[in-house]
Amino acid sequence: MVFTEVFVLAVVLSVALRLYLASRQVRHIALNRAQVPAEFREQISLQDHQKAADYSIAKTRLGMINVLIEATILMGFTLLGGLQWIQNFTSTAAEGILAGLLLIAVVGFIGSVLDLPLSYYKQFVLEERFGFNRMKKGLFIGDWLKGLLVGALIGGPLVFAVLYLMREAGQQWWVYAWALWFGFSLLLIWLFPTVIAPIFNKFTPLEDGATRQRILNLLQRCGFDSSGLFVMDGSKRSSHGNAYFSGMGKAKRIVFFDTLLSRLNDDQIEAVLAHELGHFKKKHIVKHLAFSGIGSLVMFYVLGLLANTPWFYSELGVNPDLANGAQAMALVLFMMVLPYFTFPIRPVMSWLSRKHEFEADAYAAQQSAPQHLVSALVKLYQDNASTLTPDPLHSAFYDSHPPASIRISRLNSLQGAQ
Repeated sequence: MVFTEVFVLAVVLSVALRLYLASRQVRHIALNRAQVPAEFREQISLQDHQKAADYSIAKTRLGMINVLIEATILMGFTLLGGLQWIQNFTSTAAEGILAGLLLIAVVGFIGSVLDLPLSYYKQFVLEERFGFNRMKKGLFIGDWLKGLLVGALIGGPLVFAVLYLMREAGQQWWVYAWALWFGFSLLLIWLFPTVIAPIFNKFTPLEDGATRQRILNLLQRCGFDSSGLFVMDGSKRSSHGNAYFSGMGKAKRIVFFDTLLSRLNDDQIEAVLAHELGHFKKKHIVKHLAFSGIGSLVMFYVLGLLANTPWFYSELGVNPDLANGAQAMALVLFMMVLPYFTFPIRPVMSWLSRKHEFEADAYAAQQSAPQHLVSALVKLYQDNASTLTPDPLHSAFYDSHPPASIRISRLNSLQGAQ
């Protein structure tokens, strides 16, 4: 029972830490709700600042509920016998690898169904309350069904191949499985812009005009080859705005949310894109892929050790059927418990991400006037109701982007140095 106790302790500590961080976030934002931070008072009204505060608090409280629900579901799947019940069912319906594939499919479907109520509440209650929701209920259900279908079509063959390697490739199966997974991940990145993303959104070429020409000039200065500039119909789901580039090699696409183009001027659009190009020029994507590859290799190694360890199953509430799906059960258990053991290293990941954001900002300041990026960021903070006063400790764990005040202060210092 030693690992059972370690597992329960990890879950309790992880949940307690997440709730503590969330409570800090709520208190810190509420304490700073009464007035706009001094550096933003000329650009952001008190009304907008308080809307962002209320929105951030509401999202954080909903997140606290989600933390408790996820922990409860985890316990239901493991120590309370949920996975054992599913295994008993799937092992009577199929054999061998197919039984394992069915086990993962059933667990994934149940998890998706259990996630629906909170997702629905977030979209149609919370987002609606603050004026961000533009999604119709039919689109919500359609997205959910499409997600299940795409997950099955893409994930099914990959999972089948991994289960085959676990069963047939001997003690070093985890090396081959990792290589397969990593190669498949690269393939998905390449296919995402042209195959996967259009399933959920409509992409139209950016119209000819001053904005397009300015962007093309920026791309030429930065030495960035793209397969096209596209506008995504993000407004059919939300009024939040964003821009990104995706894909690999010649399949790279630059995508603007239509909501972003409607809210920013050409100077600001150029600055936002220059920031995104900064990630490319500073090789952040390559670094992220390398880090992800190393991290996933370690995880596959650990899984390789645990998959053949009887106590890993029994102390998590499962008696594995070695003939029908033990490999799949190892995958399911590992992916369920892993986040509760790795949560303490999140600040490292967040720190690295924020470091990259600072570097991309500095690059953007070289390609476009820093004040243009500052004004664009202020506008995006305002339009997306992003809090200007996050709790520092909460931010250290969760925020992939630097806090607004620090980020803009650095940009202003770059502007002063020019």
